[in-house]
Order: sequence, then structure tokens, then C-alpha cells
Amino acid sequence: MPADEHRTTQVEPPRPFTLAGVSMRELLSSCAAAETVSTPPRLPDPALTEKPAGPAEHPRAA
Repeated sequence: MPADEHRTTQVEPPRPFTLAGVSMRELLSSCAAAETVSTPPRLPDPALTEKPAGPAEHPRAA
């Protein structure tokens, strides 16, 4: 190549990191969804599930 010719090399800007064509946002949201689905449900709070006390029992008169 003669010295008077200019090189025309175009440098492309770096692409954002992707894994197998999946964006990082999609990857993180799928991980959060998988964790939510695989977590077993919590047991109900015993304080909230206690049956309300009925009327107090009075001793019978003899």
C-alpha cells in the first residue's frame, strides 16, 4: 500500500455484554422469577390464625 493512501479502518463501538443473545436485564429477571417459583410458600403466622376466644365459661351455680 502506498504511503499516500489513508487507511480507512472503522472501529465499531463495543457491544454491551450479552450471554447467548440474552440481555442482562432478561437474565436477572428470569433468575428472580425462578427463585420466586422454587421457594416454598411460608406457613401462616400462628398469631393471625388463632381462633378468636369464645365467651368465657362461668361456673354453674349449684
